Amino acid sequence: MKPNNIASWLITTTIILFALIYGQMIILPFLIAILIWFVVKKTRNLLDKNTLIQKYVPSWVKTLLASLVIFAGIFTIGKVLSSNIENLAQSYALYAENIEVISIKINELLNINLSKEMTNFVQNFDFTSHLEQFFNSISELLSNMIMLIFYVTFIFVEESLFEHKIKLMFTDSKQYESVQSTLKKVDKSMSSYISLKSLISLLSTTLSYFILLAVGIESPLFWAFLIFVLNFIPSVGPIIGTLLPALFSLIQFGEFVPFLVILFGVGAVAMLIGSLVEPRLMGNTLNISPLVAILSLAIWGSIWGIVGMFLSVPITVAMIIVFSQFPSTRSIAILLSEKGRV
Repeated sequence: MKPNNIASWLITTTIILFALIYGQMIILPFLIAILIWFVVKKTRNLLDKNTLIQKYVPSWVKTLLASLVIFAGIFTIGKVLSSNIENLAQSYALYAENIEVISIKINELLNINLSKEMTNFVQNFDFTSHLEQFFNSISELLSNMIMLIFYVTFIFVEESLFEHKIKLMFTDSKQYESVQSTLKKVDKSMSSYISLKSLISLLSTTLSYFILLAVGIESPLFWAFLIFVLNFIPSVGPIIGTLLPALFSLIQFGEFVPFLVILFGVGAVAMLIGSLVEPRLMGNTLNISPLVAILSLAIWGSIWGIVGMFLSVPITVAMIIVFSQFPSTRSIAILLSEKGRV
């Protein structure tokens, strides 16, 4: 690569990173709105599978119904989670004394003195403040619901004009067909990823919920939802989703048995579904190198935090598909892909 090209790439990358970091207050809500729009569109397509609905119900009515269902679901989940988080924050103070009980048991079992270390850990790790941060994030999402509704509404308005604009932009029939093909590939990949990953996460969450319910952990719905969400983060998500409720059960009960049941029970569910069910259902849907998936998780997580981790896979999938359409970036798409097939 020529020095001028390298300099151009570096300048372009710097500008993009600067925009992503300092423009996240604008970009992230818009990306969330695009994701909601995509889910609403797929819900509308499901309604169209009914012949009577497809024939007699206008498109705008189906869009409105699908939007109401999605936004009502988001609002309900947010309220339920907020209530569960408040209960956890209030009950944590009651369970804090179990830390000393656990440290004594570990001391007797392993013949090491953990009392001081456990005390320092509890003092430094303020569980309540972390719950409050999570609660504030959900509250902020609910408070921004009106803005998201506006974003989604205007995206649907733009959707009806988008194809016409593409035709005007690309007058050459080959270019137009190439752009249309790229958009269809992105749409298909995103649809497959979101639907299959949601199904897999729901299966894992349901089995994990019954384990948590049997153990008797505080607010099992919250922990189950956390497992569902964390399953969308590649590799590390299921591990964190297993460790967090297991560690909390240790604090809640002051016993090792609930901790071990959750650790091995929820962990076994995550491992079996991740190694057996997910590969069979997902197949080559994503076409991302495992190493690239981890790197994209780290990069987008460092730029946008936890939201960036959730969006890391969809963004990388879209990048591979778009890069594969241009000769100058096709080599990058091959490097990012799983087996070099783009």
